[in-house]
Amino acid sequence: MEAKALAKFIRISPQKARLVADTVRGKSVEAALNTLRFMPKKGARIIKKVIESAVANAEQNESIDVDSLFVKKINIDGGPMLKRIRPRAMGRAARILKRTSHISVVLDEQ
Repeated sequence: MEAKALAKFIRISPQKARLVADTVRGKSVEAALNTLRFMPKKGARIIKKVIESAVANAEQNESIDVDSLFVKKINIDGGPMLKRIRPRAMGRAARILKRTSHISVVLDEQ
């Protein structure tokens, strides 16, 4: 039985979040949370929160054993970009793209 959690419009670039997601994909939930707890990246804090949400969703279903959960799938998709400008020389402007991410986690029993 699967448990899912989704976080949308998170202000981190998908490229940076995928670096963190690749380290916990396929691990047990306990090992993944321990790894993320000591990882010094912004994405680790965010993904840890989403995994904890998926575990809480799994606890609502009595047929799931929470101790045997592992990270089956973790996807980081790009969300909408906030478009900003930076003033440049001679009256010109350069575009800044502030990227967002959609993070989805699927946990399953072993």
